[in-house]
Amino acid sequence: MSIVYLDGSYMPMDEARISPMDRGFLFGDGIYEVVPSYSGKLVGFKPHLERMQDGLDAIEIKLTVDQDQWREIADQLIKRNGSGNLGIYFHVSRGADTKRSHAYPEDIEPTLFAFAFEIPPAPIANKSAATPYTVTTAEDLRWKRCNIKSTALLGNVMHYQQSHAAGHSETILFNQHGELTEAAACNVFVIKNGIVSTPLLDHQKLPGITRLMLLAILRKDGSIPVQERVINREELEDADEVWITSSSKEIAPVIEIDGKPVADGQVGDVWLAAQSLYSAQKFDF
Repeated sequence: MSIVYLDGSYMPMDEARISPMDRGFLFGDGIYEVVPSYSGKLVGFKPHLERMQDGLDAIEIKLTVDQDQWREIADQLIKRNGSGNLGIYFHVSRGADTKRSHAYPEDIEPTLFAFAFEIPPAPIANKSAATPYTVTTAEDLRWKRCNIKSTALLGNVMHYQQSHAAGHSETILFNQHGELTEAAACNVFVIKNGIVSTPLLDHQKLPGITRLMLLAILRKDGSIPVQERVINREELEDADEVWITSSSKEIAPVIEIDGKPVADGQVGDVWLAAQSLYSAQKFDF
């Protein structure tokens, strides 16, 4: 049975309890992060925690826990859950009030929850071993603060379910102007003529940590040109390669969009080069 962390204590999952008046339960009023770890080594821990703090600041949740304390919680969860390949989920809600009111209450303690869950082995840079993804597309119908990693994920869940119900892996989203935003649970990259492009960050997109790390790694290496810019639907449909990125998927090749193959429908050479670089350097962050 997995061991979890809740408000200062470690306990079996089935013993963890929160109040039904917790605002995370009532409103989705909270922020979360998921940090992958392999054999006890965390990937991108610092940028994950910096993004979480940005989210807490954006919704005005005041928390005194610092990165060292979060690191101790993560290390304890890894140790108490057998190491291996684990995702570490951090969750901070505003806490439990005595009444249900939309306004932020004063003088309540945030609820801190964390747990570990098994994840697949880290992807490897090998075309034959890669997991290819098929996706659908849709107009992005979520709220206008997608840059905040809120626990209120119903919009993302509904978009993800759209592709899942049709037997696909993700839904790539476009705004009302036909511009690529992101996917339901991933960032998106489009590759044409050897150039890797991804949308500029703004309120429509989550600043993905794998996205951040991949861009930094590619720019440092210099062998693969990268751009952050507006991308339209026609460019996605005409791409040589398309990738979706997330902490659990790393760099995932997309081979089919809305039933049509991406280029020749095979995992591409640029993906192989990028995944090789990412695999070699991901523990440096």
